[in-house]
Amino acid sequence: MKLFPFKKKEFFTEEEKTRLVQAIRLAERLTSGEIRLFVESHCEYVDPMDRAREAFLSLGMEKTRQRNGVLLYIALRDHQFAILGDQGIHEKVGDDFWKHEADLLRHHFSGQRIVEGIEVCVKEIGESLLRYFPFESGDANELPDDIVFGK
Repeated sequence: MKLFPFKKKEFFTEEEKTRLVQAIRLAERLTSGEIRLFVESHCEYVDPMDRAREAFLSLGMEKTRQRNGVLLYIALRDHQFAILGDQGIHEKVGDDFWKHEADLLRHHFSGQRIVEGIEVCVKEIGESLLRYFPFESGDANELPDDIVFGK
């Protein structure tokens, strides 16, 4: 059974891309936290978390004021993913939160509900960011909301 039914760079339709960007915007609207989605075909590393760390740094996500950025990394053809939260949010939510989110993605992905899984995960991450990093006057959207497509 294939977890990810995509061919080449046709990861998402335009409608699906719009849905995912909208999910990120909704999740971020009441928080100072930042969520990014990085999608590519193949993970060049044995451990997708290593690739997520590389992408996290290349996107400047460690530079948020409160260290509250979260990256969802997905290698579609390799059927791998990782969720990486910066120091500020990780200290608040802990390992169990990330394990729950990974299980949530795995469940949706195994049922061929890739976009829905990402949407639900982004929503829950946004709720945690809101809880620990509510929007305050003067907060700015520090990182773009668009989807980053790798190789």
